[in-house]
Amino acid sequence: MEKGHAVYSTKTKILRSLVWLFMLILALLIIFPVCYIVFGSFKANAELLVGGTNIFPKKWIFTNYIDAWKQANFATYTLNSVFLSLGVMFISLANATMAGYVFSRRKFHGKELLYSLFVMFMFINVGSVSLRPLFELAVKLKMNKSLLSVIFISAGTGQATYIFLCRGFVNSLPVELDEAAKIDGCSFFQIYHMVILPLLKPVMATIALLSFRQGWNEYILPLVFTMTNDKLRPLTVGVNMLKNAGDGTAAWNIMFAGATIAIIPMLIIYCIFSRHFMGGMTSGAVKG
Repeated sequence: MEKGHAVYSTKTKILRSLVWLFMLILALLIIFPVCYIVFGSFKANAELLVGGTNIFPKKWIFTNYIDAWKQANFATYTLNSVFLSLGVMFISLANATMAGYVFSRRKFHGKELLYSLFVMFMFINVGSVSLRPLFELAVKLKMNKSLLSVIFISAGTGQATYIFLCRGFVNSLPVELDEAAKIDGCSFFQIYHMVILPLLKPVMATIALLSFRQGWNEYILPLVFTMTNDKLRPLTVGVNMLKNAGDGTAAWNIMFAGATIAIIPMLIIYCIFSRHFMGGMTSGAVKG
């Protein structure tokens, strides 16, 4: 028995070591591009153009950040990004929580078929194929001159996942809560507003973080919709324009500095919601 137990223990240790090694390699692959950009923001542009394996700058240049701030309208771009991200976040929260509640508690014809279609679209991404028709629709509705069209389109992109999380979470709540609220005279919407919504905080934190990140990182849509109006550009588009700030060559050092500045707000949001992020993901993933 002792010999068998020792062999089992050795196999377990080897398996754990391999798992840790795999996770370490995966973490390095994810972190390396971010570190490359951050350290590259302190390099001279000539050093970046030459390349090399040295990730640390030979000479630390802090003026790249001053140049990036001056050459790009960062105050306007930041406000645009915040407006875009908050818009996507609030619409996603309102739509996903209400839809998840209805799919969980309401009975109507075709509910399972409609929900199956939503879940199916979690695995379908039409991408740039729908970009032109969406832009033409925005032009006809005269919504192409503001960021509202970008907000509505971006908010609709991840709804299937958010609704899936909310429905699963509501399914895990006892129906007796609804029945007790009905006895007290609450309507269907009042039950959602006064009973269910306060209990959805963990999954709402997850949706808030994911949708805010989605709006903050959106690039193609804002690029197309703000071509004729640079005052509407968010940070993702504005930072990319910084590479043209050099004299005849791409100013990668300035763009890296701008990208590093643009990362900071997203890190702050993550620090605020990270406590509830994993709890919301697991609680919303129950069978329903």
